[in-house]
Amino acid sequence: MLMNGKEWLAKMANKYGKVWGTTFPLLVTPTIEIHHAFIKGNFKCSEHKHEFKWNGFFCISGTINIHVRKNDYELVDITTLYAGDFTSVRPNEYHWFETSEEDEAEILEIYYPQHIMDDIVRKTVGGYIGE
Repeated sequence: MLMNGKEWLAKMANKYGKVWGTTFPLLVTPTIEIHHAFIKGNFKCSEHKHEFKWNGFFCISGTINIHVRKNDYELVDITTLYAGDFTSVRPNEYHWFETSEEDEAEILEIYYPQHIMDDIVRKTVGGYIGE
């Protein structure tokens, strides 16, 4: 579902409230979702996983910590994102995000399926155009 300007403004007015802040969808299609989220200072989302999709995080402002409970070992990896940083979480890995006490964060949350990575079929290898 691609949104035109009026639909986008209507969504802005109807943000989805969460305990940790607000979020609203910018783009929702069968293969990708992009949500714009605002996270309050000293809050976190639930620990959760997605069975079939990657969960990407792009930090617009503030600082956000992405915690990932890895399937391969018992430790939790923590990635700190600052404005302009991106990270993603694989399908089936439990994860959550959180902010520090003084930091609010604005992020884009991007969901996409795993099979998209193997989408390209090359006919040629490309190369230098010169002589």
